[in-house]
Amino acid sequence: MTKIVKNNLPRWRGFNLLYFYHPGADYIPLKDDFKWIADWGFNFARIPINYLVWTKEDDMFQVKETVLKQIDKTVEMSRKFGIHICLNFHYAPGYSVNHPTQKSFNLWKDKKPLDAFCYHWEIFAKRYKGIPSSQLSFNLVNEPRTPTKELMTRADHKRVMQRATETIRRVDSKRLIIADGLSCGNDPSPELADLKIAQSCRGYLPMGISHYKARWAGGDKFPKPVWPGADHYGETWDRHRLKQHYEDWAKLFEKGIGVHCGECGCFTKTPHKIFLAWFEDVLEILKEKQIGYALWNFRGAFGVLDSWRDDVTYKDWHGHMLDEKLLKLLQKY
Repeated sequence: MTKIVKNNLPRWRGFNLLYFYHPGADYIPLKDDFKWIADWGFNFARIPINYLVWTKEDDMFQVKETVLKQIDKTVEMSRKFGIHICLNFHYAPGYSVNHPTQKSFNLWKDKKPLDAFCYHWEIFAKRYKGIPSSQLSFNLVNEPRTPTKELMTRADHKRVMQRATETIRRVDSKRLIIADGLSCGNDPSPELADLKIAQSCRGYLPMGISHYKARWAGGDKFPKPVWPGADHYGETWDRHRLKQHYEDWAKLFEKGIGVHCGECGCFTKTPHKIFLAWFEDVLEILKEKQIGYALWNFRGAFGVLDSWRDDVTYKDWHGHMLDEKLLKLLQKY
């Protein structure tokens, strides 16, 4: 009899909330967001944060306490509604997925950005020590790119993940720590097993569906999406190929590595019918593999609210446009 190896992370389900994503925003968590997420039956919120919202790129070690207090409020609000909150450096010193290096600083190669990266994680570790990992996790850095000698090798990646993990654990040895997969969250990193941290995959493949007409991902060059048979940079994907992809992630369970899907969803330009057909396969496979998920995003072009799709009849939801079909699909899985 084949032994079934379980995912050691809970199957958290929820959304990405972008309060601290754009420098210059209000940085105010919205109580309604957490109330609606909880009322709709979800229990997870990933908070992609940009370190520049509480510091400056030319002085990475000077912090703005006023912004950090707003992050504190977000953590407390999430806990109040029984929602696990996951803090993620989406834009870290020396790296973001859309800007792999900043002003010649490379998180994966250079000392100063790595020192700053660990300095900021230490701040959060101290602020939230005592909050159980069942309520709060740290997702170290969003979507490291495919390893290359110039930008980041696998050894570089592990060295950075190890130093950040050790920094956090010196302060809070029990904090749940999550590393995104390589190749923008799509390739697992079994070599991190000895760090005893969880990993985060993505629910965007094939990109020809999820990022159709999304120019930052080359989506303006993708053919009109179909499912099955969608394009992924010249490859043709169907449900079988999708399942193979997540089987690679489920293999991490054998090493004691928990897995969660930190981002998933589809840009507003993909025909809604195609999006939902593909996304149901994604969600069904994730459920089969015991992997939870977080939709990118809650409000906005990928979201369940205010996505501005041309082919959706929205329901008015307290002044917002609710995609009921998408919501019901998420609730199903």
